[in-house]
Amino acid sequence: MANAYPPGGTYWDNGKRSFTSVPMNLSKDSAISTTEFLEASEALTGLLDVLGSTAFMPVKKDIIGNIKKIRDRQLEAPVESETLQDLVRNELKTKKHTASEGLLWLTRGLDFIARGLRRNLTLQPTEELSVSFRDSYGQTLKQYHSFIIKPIFSAAMSACPYRKDFYAKLGEDEAKVKKELDEWLAALEERVTVLNTFMAKPEAKW
Repeated sequence: MANAYPPGGTYWDNGKRSFTSVPMNLSKDSAISTTEFLEASEALTGLLDVLGSTAFMPVKKDIIGNIKKIRDRQLEAPVESETLQDLVRNELKTKKHTASEGLLWLTRGLDFIARGLRRNLTLQPTEELSVSFRDSYGQTLKQYHSFIIKPIFSAAMSACPYRKDFYAKLGEDEAKVKKELDEWLAALEERVTVLNTFMAKPEAKW
């Protein structure tokens, strides 16, 4: 795959929504803006292409499908869906949970990506991506997958690129790449934590 950044820049200079610019209202129980969050989640799928289309195709397909479920509900009831938390509360009042379940699975997928990248970037900075993401899979998605899916998913991680090749595709200046990845990751992790906490509450159950 060709480099995923403009000349002299990094992957995050692609003009797409970053999690660092997804509004989160701290005065309203960390309410997360629906539109911007979905845009940032869509932009993340481009990073999955850099990580390897073979390894991450199931995750990418799942993320795109869950984004659609959430956006369909947002289009159906825009005033009631300005934040992700309100979208879930208001959908559940209708005795439906398609978008709410989509958000649950989207959050799980994002958590998997965030943990794998955080381990590789900061916790184990010499480890290959395949090892980092296998560890992340064990902490996140594995518990929800059937015994048929687990070995297929784990084996797919072998298709991850070498870490040196992955970071090189994100920008020429390695220090700048890692700084911007760290900032993007921190914003993603913060929003995933908020959503995990919210989705565990009784008001978000169906």
